[in-house]
Amino acid sequence: MAENENVGQRFDRLPATPEDRVVSGRPSRQQVLEWWDERFGIPPSVFDGYSFWEKGAGKLWVFAGDAPDPIGVEALGLTALRVRQEHWKPTTDAVQRFGHHASKNVVELDDPAARTFIAGDDQQLAWDGDWGYLIVTHSTAGETEPLGVGLYLHGKLRSQIPKGRRREIE
Repeated sequence: MAENENVGQRFDRLPATPEDRVVSGRPSRQQVLEWWDERFGIPPSVFDGYSFWEKGAGKLWVFAGDAPDPIGVEALGLTALRVRQEHWKPTTDAVQRFGHHASKNVVELDDPAARTFIAGDDQQLAWDGDWGYLIVTHSTAGETEPLGVGLYLHGKLRSQIPKGRRREIE
């Protein structure tokens, strides 16, 4: 395999900047940090000490620490983003890990709406912010916690909770 090719079964570290890119279409660390900051107001400094990796075409992982590059392992850290599509999509794991740092495109749900969201159901929502992916939170025991990712379009919040993690809560 050539160095400038994406290898589906191998983790490759993201280049620091777009100018450092050798694999076509691969985002850079700089672009990923800018995306989190622009979309959710999560400062780049939150990711100090973390490295970013791509495995396959468009699945980005975040890892607390460092590892040899490239590395052929099954998993490394947690999945953070789906890229190489029109709109980048954060993962539930990344939002639950880093979402408490967000200062924009965050919607807090009350108890009934949070139950609907966790169950994986869509719901009407009055939201005057940006359309697209939102960080969905809920306040419980005096703490606001990220539940996951919602997709807000045309007055409707679509739960992006993975099917295996959905729960009916009474």
